[in-house]
Amino acid sequence: MKALKFTLSGETAFFKKPDANTYLYFTYGNIHKVAVLGILGAAIGLEGYNFQGKQQFPQFYSELNTLNISIVPRNERGYIPKKVQVFNNSVGYASQELGGNLIVKEQWLEKPVWDIYILKDDNKNIEKIFDNLLNSSFVYMPYLGKNDHYANITDIEIVELEEISNCEEVNSLFIKDYFEIKKEEKNIFDLSFQHKDNWKYEERLPIALERQENQYITVPFVFTNMKVNLKDSCKLFLEDEKVLFFF
Repeated sequence: MKALKFTLSGETAFFKKPDANTYLYFTYGNIHKVAVLGILGAAIGLEGYNFQGKQQFPQFYSELNTLNISIVPRNERGYIPKKVQVFNNSVGYASQELGGNLIVKEQWLEKPVWDIYILKDDNKNIEKIFDNLLNSSFVYMPYLGKNDHYANITDIEIVELEEISNCEEVNSLFIKDYFEIKKEEKNIFDLSFQHKDNWKYEERLPIALERQENQYITVPFVFTNMKVNLKDSCKLFLEDEKVLFFF
């Protein structure tokens, strides 16, 4: 099975969470599927939320939501540092306060990096996506969640993947419900036992848009170096020795 692989990075990123308080807008800790589809839509000229009109979904989502993607965080242990940025929004309609100035506080990801895989399937846009990315030809400028955060897309290539039915570890983000994470048990009589520094990143991330209000549908995702047991059938592929979960 063929897939398009590329490295996605930037100086900063902001994938806005819908929950916010009066003082601060929060970001998801990693890129999610809807944001990746937006970048692919930008590559081939599909329209976004601003041109949705009365359509049920924005064009990029309506045409690309069946794509199978895999996301491999490249930041250490999947954790991307966050920093709160404070800036002024002084457009006339920003605030009802005197002077029309709104002080905005946003939580930005700093220097995020991911490897993104797009499975080659029968989606009507797949050939155009592959061609435009391989030729570095974007119709619209790609960005990481918001147009303040330009996206770097590098190391674009076609890779061969081998489909597998089971695995003991997953090297990409995966949906938690499909796997059970094994607990490491130390054998005190095994002198060759070496304790591994286990780690796990877990967060609810958007996987789709709901029909009524286009709000995010989120599910728990995990990124870990711990061993796993497969609980339910899913799309697993092998690139060299790397196991990738597609969703």
